[in-house]
Amino acid sequence: MIKTIVTGAGGRMGGRIIHLLCSTEGMGLSGAVEATGHPLIGQDAGERLGLGRLGVVVVDSLAKCIKEGEIIIDFTHPEASLAHLEMAVAWSRAIVIGSTGFNSTQRDRLRELAPRTRCVFSPNMSVGVNVMLRALQMTAEIIGRDYDMEIMEVHHNQKKDAPSGTALRMAEVIAMATGRDISRQAVYGRKGMTGARSKEEIGIQTLRAGDIVGEHMVMFAGPGERLEFTHRAHSRDNFAAGAIRAAQWLAGQPPGLYDMADVLGI
Repeated sequence: MIKTIVTGAGGRMGGRIIHLLCSTEGMGLSGAVEATGHPLIGQDAGERLGLGRLGVVVVDSLAKCIKEGEIIIDFTHPEASLAHLEMAVAWSRAIVIGSTGFNSTQRDRLRELAPRTRCVFSPNMSVGVNVMLRALQMTAEIIGRDYDMEIMEVHHNQKKDAPSGTALRMAEVIAMATGRDISRQAVYGRKGMTGARSKEEIGIQTLRAGDIVGEHMVMFAGPGERLEFTHRAHSRDNFAAGAIRAAQWLAGQPPGLYDMADVLGI
């Protein structure tokens, strides 16, 4: 059995990951972590989820339970994820990171640390989204620069970062496939007399409303036609299932930084 620690155990994703872990053969919950002051601290991780007592008490620091686990699944925020990654390196533990909102400095630090242990890092753990990323790459390579490329993402009104990490990853994939520089050619919304759309830009639009789990649409628009790719998440279970799949895969890998494309073999 793969002994697994879940950080962010009191969050929406943490709860779904714990639920699925408890029903996944060969996986087991050995630790649960939340931020200091969270009301779940000191409580059994399973009771508030309707799973009964699991015998795993929620603690306020990964340091208090890391010796109990083999792998960490982390859906928190960039600062916490980097701290957890540093601890995973120090303890030679594998880690799956699904947090979003990393800035360039934080990404550089993650890329520096991750190869020292075993790490899967992906802004979206959904199998469907990662298949879509591969399709976007292939489409952009074929279409080249002849079509306008636009991305729209929609999430719930509590999401803190914008655009979503998934939308940014989609833009990166398209930019790499077409020889663009996303740092110069991404356009985040439009207002006023912006002039005609340039052929080089990649538009990224963000909407926030209600309890929408997550939707991403990518449009390739050319003369007389357009091609659209859409992914809609109906629940967080697809992200949780992908994270668990990544943890299972990572258990047998050598040290390195991986993403979901590696996990899925695409």
